[in-house]
Amino acid sequence: MKLIKEAGNLKANGHYALATIDENRIYISGQLSFDSQTGEKKFGTMVEETKQILNNIDLILNKAGSSRNNVLKVGVFITDLDQWANVDKVYAEFFGAHTPARSIITVDKLHYGFKVEIEAIASCR
Repeated sequence: MKLIKEAGNLKANGHYALATIDENRIYISGQLSFDSQTGEKKFGTMVEETKQILNNIDLILNKAGSSRNNVLKVGVFITDLDQWANVDKVYAEFFGAHTPARSIITVDKLHYGFKVEIEAIASCR
C-alpha cells in the first residue's frame, strides 16, 4: 500500500492521506476547493469549486500514475440540489466521453463552508 500525502501544494488537512493506492486501485479522499498552486482555500460558486476540485483530482491521479480516464467511481457532495445541473455540466466537460459510475448527494453543509466535495476511485492502469 502506498499513501499520497501531497500533490503540488495540496495537503491533507487532517489525519488522512490525499489518496491511498492498494494494488491496482487509487482511493482519493474527499477533496475540497483548494488552490493547487498556493494551498489556500478557493471559495467560489458551485461551478468554480467543482472545476477546482476536479483539477485537483487530476493532479492527484497524475501523481499516482493514473488519469481521469481510469476513474471508476465518483462521489459528489453538494449543498444545493438546485445546482445539480451546473455541477453535472462541469463534470461532463471534465470527463468527456468517459462516464464513470457516480453518486451526487445533497448535504446540509461541508467543512469550512465549501459548497462541493468530491471523492473518487480509479484504476492505476
